[in-house]
Formats: sequence, C-alpha cells, structure tokens
Amino acid sequence: MEQSRKEFFKKSVLGLGVITAACESAAKGSQQIQKPLVISTWDHGKLANEVSWKMLKEGKSSLDAVEAGVMIVESDPEARTVGLGGYPDRDGFVTLDASIMDHDSRCGSVAFLQHIENPIAVARKVMEETPHVMLVGEGALQFALEQGFEKINLLTEKSKKDWEKWLEKSKYEPVINIENHDTIGMLAIDNDGRISGSCTTSGASYKMHGRVGDSPIIGAGLFIDGEIGGAVATGLGEEMIRTASAAMIVEQMRHGADPQEACDEIVDRIIRKNGGKDVPQAAFIAVDKYGNYGGGSVHKGFTYAICTNEIENTIKKAKFKLTS
Repeated sequence: MEQSRKEFFKKSVLGLGVITAACESAAKGSQQIQKPLVISTWDHGKLANEVSWKMLKEGKSSLDAVEAGVMIVESDPEARTVGLGGYPDRDGFVTLDASIMDHDSRCGSVAFLQHIENPIAVARKVMEETPHVMLVGEGALQFALEQGFEKINLLTEKSKKDWEKWLEKSKYEPVINIENHDTIGMLAIDNDGRISGSCTTSGASYKMHGRVGDSPIIGAGLFIDGEIGGAVATGLGEEMIRTASAAMIVEQMRHGADPQEACDEIVDRIIRKNGGKDVPQAAFIAVDKYGNYGGGSVHKGFTYAICTNEIENTIKKAKFKLTS
C-alpha cells in the first residue's frame, strides 16, 4: 500500500510538472513579437542602426540588415578599432576579424584578415560560398580577392602616427572600458521574425601580430539561435573566449532568463573568474525571439543603440557591475 501511495504521488508530481511546463510554453508562444528591431553596440551603433532600420522597414532580411549596418562603421576611418583606419598591431599591420550568423545557425567568419575594408562581407561569403565557417590570414585574403573584393591600405595617417607614438614606449595597455568606438556588434529581427547578428573589429590596439579576439569566434563574440535569441559581445576578447560568453547568454535565455538577466549572469561570471579585481571590460547586448532586449557590462561606459517601432533610434547606457 505504501509503495502504491508513493508511486501515485510521484506520478502526480510529474504530471503536474508536465502541465505547468505546457502552460508556460503556451504562454510564451502567445507573446507578440516586437518586429522589426535592431540593436547594436556603442554610440556608433546609432548610425549603423539607421541603415539597418531602413532596410528592415522595406522588408529586407535581418541578415542583409546586420551586414549593411556594420559596414558603415567598417568604412568609417574615424572608427579607430573597426575596419578602415583601425589601430594596427604592434608591428604596424591592421588586421581585421568579423563574423555573421543567421536564424538557422548558418554562420561565417574571417580572422587576421588584412587589406580588405569590409571583413563582414567576406564573412558572409564564407558562409554562403564555402563549406567552412572560418577562414584566416592569407587564406582569407586570397578568398576575398577571388570573390572580387578590392585590396587596399587600411592604415590611415592618423592611426599610423598614433602607432609611431606608441612605439616610443611600446607598452601594451589596451583601453577598452571608456572608449565608445570599440567592436561593433549588431542584432536584428526582421518582419518575418527571423534573427541575425554580426560582429566586426580590428581588435585590441597594438596586439601581438597574429592575435585573434572573440569577434570571429562563433559562441564567444556572437551567437544566434533562431528558436531562442541572440547575443553579441564587445570588450577584451580573451574574456569572452574563456567563457564562451555569447553562447552562454543564449543558453541562459533558453533556460528562462530574459535578455537582461542573461547578460547580467555572464558579466557576474567574468567578474568571478577574475577574482573580482582588475577585471577587464566585457560588455554584451542580447535579444530574445520576442524582441525583448538587454545590455550589460563589467565597467561603466558601455552604450548601445536600440530601434523599434516604439523606440526611435536611441542610445542607452548599459547596466554595469563595477565602479572602478
């Protein structure tokens, strides 16, 4: 008799759990999707959003929008850590990293790419024209040239002069937490509710020749799951690589966290991994499939730009954890 009661209780609890999960799933499934939407990192994200928002309103895909939006920043010589005019490595070479990913988990990336103004466009070509996800260095350059991209000098006079000044002391001190022109990452939802993301950078200033950060690494700098949402990172890339940050944010959302909570958890994780002291800057934006969004960072100074039907293209200050 006692065994029967236990079995009855166990089955009742399991059944209640299934019903509860089903109710929660139904409730989530009935949510209205806020679309279109575009969100991108830093103040220069506002200009990138303008391009992407126009495309989204015209019915273009989120993949087209996230590519075209960040290309504006890649081609701006004043954006000193993205594309043309980016700060060189310690040997004087501008090397670029980029990745792109769509709703169906198709993705492409390039790393340690030189001489090409728009690495995000090359990353998309890798995704669509090759059986691979990532091409690097000389191989990436060769592929870009074969695809018709033009080879140019990415080192502007302004960046060259700054590098020559840096050479006087040659001290590697990447300043990321207070600059508003770091890596640009973008997430978008189109009129069909499909999510895509992009991420592009020239990396840490005066890095070792050959260094690659998180931006071209799927799961670290960028991750999209069309059934859940997406996330993109900015800051010192080594931190995002160590924690697979973008993928972990999406996994947090998979298990019930909203985008802000998911960003906060990964920020806390990075702080804990560093013992709470001398923590490099790491910052994130995230969006779920319903258009809920969030942003967070280790240190203050991180901003992001958001644009929806209800929110005019606006720069917001992200929530941060540490005051120093």
